[in-house]
Amino acid sequence: MSRMVVAIGGNALDVHSGGQQSQLEQAARSLVPLITSGNEIVLVHGNGPQVGIIHSTMLDAQQHGIGDGAPFYDCTAMNEGSIGWHFEQAIQRELEREGRADIPVCTVVTRVVVDADDPAFKDLEKPVGAFYDEATAKKLMQETGHKYAEDSGRGWRLMVASPVPKHIVEAETLKNLAASGTVVIGAGGAGIPVVRTGQNTYEGIEGVCDKDITSGLIAQLIDADLLIILTAVDRVSINFGKPDQIDLSMLTPDEAEKYIGEGQFPPGSMQPKVQACADFVRSRPDRKAVIANLNKAGYALTGQTGTIITNDAVSA
Repeated sequence: MSRMVVAIGGNALDVHSGGQQSQLEQAARSLVPLITSGNEIVLVHGNGPQVGIIHSTMLDAQQHGIGDGAPFYDCTAMNEGSIGWHFEQAIQRELEREGRADIPVCTVVTRVVVDADDPAFKDLEKPVGAFYDEATAKKLMQETGHKYAEDSGRGWRLMVASPVPKHIVEAETLKNLAASGTVVIGAGGAGIPVVRTGQNTYEGIEGVCDKDITSGLIAQLIDADLLIILTAVDRVSINFGKPDQIDLSMLTPDEAEKYIGEGQFPPGSMQPKVQACADFVRSRPDRKAVIANLNKAGYALTGQTGTIITNDAVSA
């Protein structure tokens, strides 16, 4: 039995044509064997596309005289509830099919403490929302004054602040629920970024934390054995998208840091995944992390696909 944090990328949860629900159902099917084996599990999901769409919708409503819009931290809270609800349903349906309807599942709205002076509030680098072609993105920049940038060859997206998570307010709650046998969905969308205003009081701050860095921090705070990051690619790659692309099956934290230093991984997508795994694995000798495709999670957990990060890995 292991205690683990499983992170699912927002970009892997297609927001169109019911794709998100089918992806959640696929994730649930992959996770059920882990759950029924008695592991303590905390699930974290991203919301990069979704939170941007919610924010744009609220802004559009404001421009049409309906409501006052919403800051990104409110949009993240909305999405924590929305995706959490659908994920709970998908997991519980799969558990019932396996004759384990007795296992509870719950979503915890989670606050992530950040530093109000984080440089990220001046250097916007977190891509969120829908993908646009270059011409459309530049037109939106002129009209709104917001920053847009190209994201890993997939199109242009809105860029927002992504402050570094410093603490998880509900970390002990997540740990205790998981230890009690509850499957916990926590820090959805990387959690709600907040700043401390008192001994135990907080207020939201505009921005979107990174789901992978948040997941790695949670994994450390709850003393997890394993960090699994499920995304939209099969493996971590160097020279991504080039003729000499190399897919990596194994990595050590030192190798990961070397590739990060070489600029091999885009800052708003693969870099935080690799960094979170390297930091987590380095924090205790026997810890392991895996980065793999959401649709192949079951194979990744048995080592048949994905990139495994351990302190004694041998690179492929």
